[in-house]
Amino acid sequence: MSQTVKLAVGSLLVGLLVLGLKTLAWWMTGSVALLSDAMESTVNVVAAMVALIAVRVAAIPADANHPYGHHKAEFLSAVLEGVMIVIAALLILREASLAFLDPKPLIAPFDGLVVNAVATAVNGIWCWVLLSGGRRLLSPALVADGRHLLADVVSSVGVTLGVLAAILTGWHWLDPALAALVAVNVLWSGWKVMSASVSGLMDESLPDETLARVREVISTEAVGAVEAHDLRTRHAGRVTFIDFHLVVTGATTVAAAHDICDRIEAALHAAVPHSRVSIHVEPEHKAKHNGIVVL
Repeated sequence: MSQTVKLAVGSLLVGLLVLGLKTLAWWMTGSVALLSDAMESTVNVVAAMVALIAVRVAAIPADANHPYGHHKAEFLSAVLEGVMIVIAALLILREASLAFLDPKPLIAPFDGLVVNAVATAVNGIWCWVLLSGGRRLLSPALVADGRHLLADVVSSVGVTLGVLAAILTGWHWLDPALAALVAVNVLWSGWKVMSASVSGLMDESLPDETLARVREVISTEAVGAVEAHDLRTRHAGRVTFIDFHLVVTGATTVAAAHDICDRIEAALHAAVPHSRVSIHVEPEHKAKHNGIVVL
């Protein structure tokens, strides 16, 4: 079992634990704000299941029907997770509006807040594990799951402080008002998750900093060539695809051109982990004089 799959399984188990704790906290208090927190955790569990399926599919080797691999399954997972986050937010808004029309005092509030605080601490620890592990393993599904948990942690802290304020002041309307604020925060989180994933599905180029590094590597390692042009990049899950045209002189043999390509590929693999490099070699008259200059 790969590290990515292990983290995805861990997310599912942690999600079930946190959901149980938050549901218990709501049952103990009757707080709509805590109910909204528990509803968001329901989405966490479903999202963890989707992420687990996605990372397993993404790990399937390339085949005849998918010659570039199955890496984009993780982006699809992240988009689906964003949609579920938005649905959860709408459900929370509904509960908040009903409770706002008929606010009620809380039952055993302090005990419930302690249980909810424990669930929030567990979520916070696992959020850090997911974000650090997902970035290290270049897994969009795990990073999306981690960002969602981060939003959950922030909203849970806000809910805890707000419910505490409602208890101390006796302003029962604070409880549904907090639930509404949680819903807005969840909506924003869902939008960010979906927008980041759509960029991957649309074959967005690498970030400017990484792209500059790629150009630098090609310029440095293409000694013996004339220039490189038509550089294109895209990312699919943890894999980065890089392709460009390399212009060589007419006196360059096939073997020599192949050696130059091998040298460039090795340097790009070192600079951009999990990269797939394709180089199209062209004769000198194909030079465009506006590409990457060879040092």
